[in-house]
Amino acid sequence: MTCRVLKLARQPYYRWLANPVTDAEMIEAYRANALYDAHKDDPEFGYRYLVEEAREAGQPMAERTAWRICSQNRLWSVFGKKRGKNGKVGPPVHDDLVERDFTARGPNQL
Repeated sequence: MTCRVLKLARQPYYRWLANPVTDAEMIEAYRANALYDAHKDDPEFGYRYLVEEAREAGQPMAERTAWRICSQNRLWSVFGKKRGKNGKVGPPVHDDLVERDFTARGPNQL
C-alpha cells in the first residue's frame, strides 16, 4: 500500500529496508566525523591539514574526498580567502583612436 501511494517499486524499497545504510555511506559518515573532530580542535585548518588529522585518527582518505566532505558539511577554515582587488578601474590600456562620444544630450536621443 505504501509503495503504491508513494509511487515506488517494491523491490528497491525492500532492498533498502533490509539494509538501510550502505557500507559506503557508513565509511563516509566515519570520515566526516573524523574531519569534524579535527575541525573542531583546530578551526583554522583547511581541508589539506584536516585530512592529515583524520588519517592520524585512523580514517585514511584522499584529499579530494576530504575536500568534498568538507564542502558538503561546510567545514571551512576560519581564515577567509582574499577576494580580488579593490575593484577600481585603472587607466585605459590603449589610446582611443576612433574618438567616439557615446554621451546623449538628453533622454531618448542618440
